[in-house]
Amino acid sequence: MATAAAAAAKRKPVFVKVDQLKPVTSGHTLVAKVLSSKTVLQKARAGAGPGPVAKPTRIAECLIGDETGCVLFTARNEQVDMLKPGNTVIIRNAKIDMFKGSMRLAVDKWGRVEVTEPASFDVKEDNNLSLVEYELVNVEE
Repeated sequence: MATAAAAAAKRKPVFVKVDQLKPVTSGHTLVAKVLSSKTVLQKARAGAGPGPVAKPTRIAECLIGDETGCVLFTARNEQVDMLKPGNTVIIRNAKIDMFKGSMRLAVDKWGRVEVTEPASFDVKEDNNLSLVEYELVNVEE
């Protein structure tokens, strides 16, 4: 029983390219370069733990990409420090959120962001998936 669980937990990640990302999908693992980072929210969280020190909530929109395209990544709190322009990151178990009709890549508590060795590719900046606007269409059976 224990070996089956270990085998399931140690599944080899399937790395995807940015241009393969689709709206409302999840479980993406990719290597990307950080092109830019813009803080969009910074505020103190009241009662975020014991003691008088409240940890601030920080959210930044970071443009990341690979040789196939780029997408906006919503970095939260500690992730903001890792997604500095020029860094190459491995993003594990990311999901695509929709924000005002466009795609945003995000990592929740089930995923991970880590800084890695600088990548050798050049980012294809003229294929920004976050600039594509999607419309929710209800399909009747």
